[in-house]
Amino acid sequence: MADIVTVNSITELHDLLGLEPPKHPLISILELDNRLRDFNFGAASYVLGLYQVSLKEGDCGELIYGRSVYDYDKGSIVCTEPGQILSLKDSQSASTTGGWALLFHPDIIRSSRLGQHINSYSFFSYENTEALHVSNEEKENLSEIVRKIENEYTQRVDRHSQKLMVSNIEVLLDYCTRYYDRQFHFRSGVNADVVMQFDAYLRKYIDAGELENYGIPTVSSMGKALNLSGAYLSELMKRETGRGAQQHIQEKIIEQAKTKLLGTTDQVSQIAYSLGFEYPQHFSKVFKRHTGVSPIDYRKVH
Repeated sequence: MADIVTVNSITELHDLLGLEPPKHPLISILELDNRLRDFNFGAASYVLGLYQVSLKEGDCGELIYGRSVYDYDKGSIVCTEPGQILSLKDSQSASTTGGWALLFHPDIIRSSRLGQHINSYSFFSYENTEALHVSNEEKENLSEIVRKIENEYTQRVDRHSQKLMVSNIEVLLDYCTRYYDRQFHFRSGVNADVVMQFDAYLRKYIDAGELENYGIPTVSSMGKALNLSGAYLSELMKRETGRGAQQHIQEKIIEQAKTKLLGTTDQVSQIAYSLGFEYPQHFSKVFKRHTGVSPIDYRKVH
């Protein structure tokens, strides 16, 4: 088993890479140039207690993020969050011929607005294994923001410095969100196919009576059937339809419930079991949340 190297601070990271002490204890911007070329990452895995946003210009090898290979190449933005396991495959062949890496400790944003909603930036997640591919103009825009952050901690630090650094980090992440949305938008045709496959699979599952036999499908099981991760499937569905995968599943089941309530004389408990619910009370609760009335009342007023 490969060694796991834990890096909990900016200072520890600089020490590991053989760099001069950091100018700020909670944030650092590294130039991915010849100074880092000779560092051998080896076969070890690394756990950073830091957020990372990096622009890779050179041939970087393959980044293993969790259990997945991160899809990135020249001119790509890579984002990782604290506590995740990273390793670099074929590190001997990787070259650092340009780019930068912004690394910041969670403490620098903890009391800010960004600290409250940083989890909403889904590109930090393990489940997202696709890098952001940016144009030259977009690279220049992101790099300009990074330089503003660097200027704040390399010049004289005052009571405004941290607020301005955090504000610029948030602007950087918002631009990454915009560019990720653009990247997904260009694939809308492919994504639409996935939505159709999702609906077709779910319809087939319901029509075959699998709800009663195997229960309500989870987002994870639906993703597995479509060769996608559950998180990626849910995000894709939300991007394309405005509703997540879980909501789609429940809506389909509620439609089936309405049909059974009005088209049969089955008791509510029988309908609940036939739709994969273990407890009729849970079925009634879900049905009311979607329709505003209980199954019994729905049957009465229709």
